[in-house]
Amino acid sequence: EVELVESGGGLVQPGGSLRLSCVASGFAFNTYGMSWVRQVPGKGLEWVAQMSSTGRSTYYDDSVRGRFTMTRDNAKTTLYLQMNSLKPEDTAMYYCAARPGPVYGAISVGDYPYRGQGTQVTVSS
Repeated sequence: EVELVESGGGLVQPGGSLRLSCVASGFAFNTYGMSWVRQVPGKGLEWVAQMSSTGRSTYYDDSVRGRFTMTRDNAKTTLYLQMNSLKPEDTAMYYCAARPGPVYGAISVGDYPYRGQGTQVTVSS
């Protein structure tokens, strides 16, 4: 059974930091491209960051570039998102998603057969 389990969300003040984790199981993690996406109620999914299966290529949305860092540990089948200098507009449910093959340009729900249940990030004073 495929599972993606996110954790690390919470309430943080503007300017603060959080580190999200996504533990994967049930598929060959080291052959899948991974993405972090977020969603605010009533709005569509926003692709925050994407990483190739090897971790050698990473892509960031302009809204988070320079503040967020995506990494992966294939030995631990775990994906991370280090979020610094958080802003209220970063408030959202954050999901990790997996797809076989390249992630560059893959920014629709149908591109990802697997997605976790999400972890809530709230940035507020």
